[in-house]
Amino acid sequence: MTTVAHRGSERPPLAADRLDGPLLRAAFVLVLGPVLALLDTTIVGVGIAAVARDLHGSLTTVQWVSAAYLLAISTVMPLSGWAAERFGARRVWIGSVALFTAGSALCGLAWSMPALIAFRVVQGIGGGMIQPVGQATLVRAAGPQRLGRVLSLTLLPLTFAPVLGPVAGGVLLRHLDWRWMFLVNVPVGVLTVLLAARFLPRDEPGPGKRGTGRTRGTGRTRETGRARGTERARLDVRGLVLLSPGLAALVYGLSESSALVLAAGVLLVAGYAVHALRTPHPPLIDLRLFARRGFAVASGNSFLQGATLYSSMLLLPLYFQTVRHAGALEAGLALTPQALGTAAASLLSGRLADRVAPRPLILTGIALTLAGTVPFVLAGPPTWLLMAALAVRGAGLGVAMAPGMRAIYASVPRDQVQRAAGAVNTVNRVGGSLGTAVLALVLQHALVHHAVPDAFSGAFGWAIGLSALTLLPAVLYPSKRG
Repeated sequence: MTTVAHRGSERPPLAADRLDGPLLRAAFVLVLGPVLALLDTTIVGVGIAAVARDLHGSLTTVQWVSAAYLLAISTVMPLSGWAAERFGARRVWIGSVALFTAGSALCGLAWSMPALIAFRVVQGIGGGMIQPVGQATLVRAAGPQRLGRVLSLTLLPLTFAPVLGPVAGGVLLRHLDWRWMFLVNVPVGVLTVLLAARFLPRDEPGPGKRGTGRTRGTGRTRETGRARGTERARLDVRGLVLLSPGLAALVYGLSESSALVLAAGVLLVAGYAVHALRTPHPPLIDLRLFARRGFAVASGNSFLQGATLYSSMLLLPLYFQTVRHAGALEAGLALTPQALGTAAASLLSGRLADRVAPRPLILTGIALTLAGTVPFVLAGPPTWLLMAALAVRGAGLGVAMAPGMRAIYASVPRDQVQRAAGAVNTVNRVGGSLGTAVLALVLQHALVHHAVPDAFSGAFGWAIGLSALTLLPAVLYPSKRG
């Protein structure tokens, strides 16, 4: 893949770490894709009741509208590294957005509950590769000097999805109907595909696809290079059979509190781990990446950050709707201070991450996140305190995320970025499923035995404990710039 910026000696030294026009345009396009996928998740949650009523679905059946989408994402996300190497990151990303858009159109036209669930699977297959492939594309385009700032741009969808999703869902349901929760993706998806075709960098020819002659630095001919390139792009079928169903079982088992399904997922993932460490061919997710201390520490932190972030996406809107008696639209608007805090802090921390060591930034972010969650544990806090707390909490999330992601990609060679992106996004998503499942169980149990405000206070106490766990990997980051 060619870089977006000017290459080598053609780029003036003073501009080596400047975010130039081509890179910013590519970043804008690559952020649109995750915005679509994440907004879809939060919008649909608002309209589930309307879907069940219109398509005559039971509560047991309608929950698969969300579950099928999440399971499809979990199944295909590990394939992102192989697919980008085999077909090219640009083609895979554009194809994923196109498939997601087609799935959205089909969902909007669904005539029955089974049809809607099937089309949600199509959506999830497309949406699962958008984030890891796009993130890896930007990482390779940015280079080490601009990595933190560029990664901070990719985190913006995580910032605004919890806010814009409920707001957009509330507006659409108030003035149109539930089908527009899906149909609204179609024009944005088509525009994204057109912009991507215009502004995304072309893929570099992989090993074995370059010109004629001998491989530089060796006596091997281009035929040897072609063989090596073919092997690198070889699909790990056994790994796919073990890992993708295993991750889907983990996500479903955690979200539905099913011990049997969860155990099956653990066994499948354990079987994949044994296979991945023994196979002579590149595995679906290379577990040897975790032998790198920097990658292992940063991935552990990403796992726990996913648990913290995704569980709050469940807990905070419920708090405002149940305890503060807000509607879906008002609950989404109430989360605006957190989104604004995250956006401002992530842009600042992205710039700092390119200049200073990650440990002080990440520890500062965790401290702010903890401080911003404390008021929700209190009995009857005033609204102004909650709004201020959300801004502080959002700033903490923004400060911590960009340096953590930068540390992940800075710890691996450039030719392993695609595989690393698939691995870390998978780890982050599983962490999110675990955190959401834990807090959902805690809240459900507390609501049975306590008054509603007390139940939420207890759940937020657990959320504070979950955030505090991120201190464990954070202290292992370097304290000085390497």
